Amino acid sequence: MLFGLDGVEIGLIIVFLCLFGGILSGFPVAFAIGGAGVISFAIIAGLDSAGLLIHQAIDRGSEAYRTLVGSGVKPESVSIFRYPDLPRVGEPVFPQGWETALDRNVSFVVNRMNERVFAGQSIETLLAVLMFVLMGITLERSKVANDLLTTMARVFGPLPGGLAVSVVVVGAFLAASTGIVGATVVTMGLLSLPTMLRNNYSPEIATGVIAASGTLGQIIPPSIVIVLLGTLAGDLYSVAQEARAQEAGCTDALTYLGEPAVVSVGTLFQAALLPGILLALLYALYAFGYALLNPSKAPAVELGATNAEAITRGEAFTWFLGIPVALVAGMLVLGQMNVIGSQSTTIDSFSEQGESASLRTAVGAECKESMIELHGQAAWDRAVAEQKSIDESGGVTQSVRLTEEERAEMLERKIANAAPIGTGIAVMMLIFALVLTLARGVLPSESPMPLIVGGIGIVLGLLIDILLIGPQWSSGATFAIMAIPVAIALYGCSHAVVRLAQNELIRVVFPPLVLIVAVLGSILGGITNPTPAAALGAGGAIMLAAYRKLRDQERSGKIIIFATFAIIIAIIVGINFDLRINVEGASAESWIAFIVAKAAYLYALFGLLFACWVLFAGGVLSPVVRETAKVTSMVFTILIGSQLLNLVVISFGGEHYIQQFLRSFDNEYKVFLIVMLVLFILGFVLDFLEIIYIVIPIVGPVIYGGTFDPKWVTIMIAVNLQTSFLTPPFGFALFYLRGVAPKEVTTGHIYRGVAPFVLIQVVGLAILWFFPDIVTIFPDLLGG
Repeated sequence: MLFGLDGVEIGLIIVFLCLFGGILSGFPVAFAIGGAGVISFAIIAGLDSAGLLIHQAIDRGSEAYRTLVGSGVKPESVSIFRYPDLPRVGEPVFPQGWETALDRNVSFVVNRMNERVFAGQSIETLLAVLMFVLMGITLERSKVANDLLTTMARVFGPLPGGLAVSVVVVGAFLAASTGIVGATVVTMGLLSLPTMLRNNYSPEIATGVIAASGTLGQIIPPSIVIVLLGTLAGDLYSVAQEARAQEAGCTDALTYLGEPAVVSVGTLFQAALLPGILLALLYALYAFGYALLNPSKAPAVELGATNAEAITRGEAFTWFLGIPVALVAGMLVLGQMNVIGSQSTTIDSFSEQGESASLRTAVGAECKESMIELHGQAAWDRAVAEQKSIDESGGVTQSVRLTEEERAEMLERKIANAAPIGTGIAVMMLIFALVLTLARGVLPSESPMPLIVGGIGIVLGLLIDILLIGPQWSSGATFAIMAIPVAIALYGCSHAVVRLAQNELIRVVFPPLVLIVAVLGSILGGITNPTPAAALGAGGAIMLAAYRKLRDQERSGKIIIFATFAIIIAIIVGINFDLRINVEGASAESWIAFIVAKAAYLYALFGLLFACWVLFAGGVLSPVVRETAKVTSMVFTILIGSQLLNLVVISFGGEHYIQQFLRSFDNEYKVFLIVMLVLFILGFVLDFLEIIYIVIPIVGPVIYGGTFDPKWVTIMIAVNLQTSFLTPPFGFALFYLRGVAPKEVTTGHIYRGVAPFVLIQVVGLAILWFFPDIVTIFPDLLGG
């Protein structure tokens, strides 16, 4: 053996050195990865042909091996790491020659590119990357970050370390709206770093909090990291659990696990929300604590008020916190009491199909034993009892068409159980009430009469819904009778909006907040998957940027505002009316609703095209499209190059060798801890994209093939990868900040500044390790 190392070990070292050298060569990383794969394969093939690379494999023809297998040990679990004393036999790392491996690699890389880049199930999800990148770059160019930083600095500045806390808040806000680390770090570095230094902030805390907050976009959804990692994790988890089920003696993962072995990007977005907020809170707490301990290095700064009129603390508490919280809590309580709820009278034409047992019990003896070991004897006994009851009642009840009498009876039951106030009307009135309440708090000295009139409209609308509108009313009739109270409420809200514009915080935060709620709400609520939501976000970002551009040019933005209302109208009409006009007997109401929705859609499309023209004429759209194309092409090129490098590792047995090593520990927690440690160390020298596409496919079959929740595993990896932006010497956030920092800020300042935040990342990982419910509670509540 060369240097006393196994041939596969030498091959892995060669691959790593070629990859590391390619990254340091100065070539674009996307091409360096593919080049590293080609060069490393050539070197390994040459050494193998010269007979210098010998792999010490277990001699499966030996008596000791046959005895071991005969004792009940499964052949796939036998490795040189578990049983180092077994007889071995030397063989080339390419058993069939490097020519065969090369031919196989070329075929595989074409197939994988077709599956993961050009076609296959994952391509639709990967399109979300393009849309989220476009959304992020557009918002960055629209100067949203400038306004947010200025406003948040005024809000938090008077607190100890307030400027640092404001940077964390803006970083979290931009993470949920842009998700582009480079753009966020550069923008905050240009805008907030000089301000913090002028106000006697230490360079270390200033640079550290900017670099760390800029990386929150990697974990707070919508995150490109989670999109890329999620598409890969879904495949790895499904395949790994199928293999686990086969080893357990079961036919498939559904039988063994009792649930489908799937994990979606939307579910991962739900799982990432609380960990992202947790990290932001840890950053802010550190900044605040640092300021308390070192007041001279992070002093409080008074930068002016954000409200047009000075208000007392009591007024602020009442109108900005007390009444809004009471309104929301009251709606939730009324919902629990069925005062607010569904008024739908839709009746299915078929009966519901009966439920099957919680576990499949018609399995072999080996599978049964494995399922009892996994789920417990109590769960198995319960499933057996459920299946017995189902069999005694004639099997699982099949869905059958209901008779007219049965449908009429179900309709009467639904009408009797309908809530007095519909959920849609309640939500609309709650939004009106919140607008009126906040407006009262912004300008308490102004006449309250318009706001009172709006409140009367809200009360009148609720009373009409309770006393007049019944569950069987059509949507058209409901809209007609609710037109007057809604118009009265809108009169008050129109005055309220003018007053709200006097508060800088509301004026700056509200537009991007609506966009974030629309994008994240549709994903987290399970309304749609990430790709349509990303398209909505990209379109909204373009319209928001165009509106900002028109305001800067002192031109009217009414077309953009009306287009936004058109989108809202189209959504409301689509939710409340049946727009199927191509069915026989379509009502006049459906035709009118269809025409209104179509007109709103066409005007919204016109508004989007107008926004594109405004950005194009203003010289914004072209650089946005070019930058989007650069980032997206880099991601997909890295994906292709990493597939090539992975296939090289697979071709000489490197992937199998690493997986055998990890499985030899026989302890899931120890294995996962080793993987997390390796990922943390690799983060010092590799970008998150290289780690996702090169390392995760190798270790994925092991870490996703056990009992851990795949959501928890994926989010732990994502948080770990976030540190790759902060760890010297190749942390990208450090490079971005170094490029825009003033001359008096040295590289040493930046490195010392990020060190505490790297430790905070480790603390965050430890919290998620010991309290995994932080990751899983939100998806469980939403049924993800």
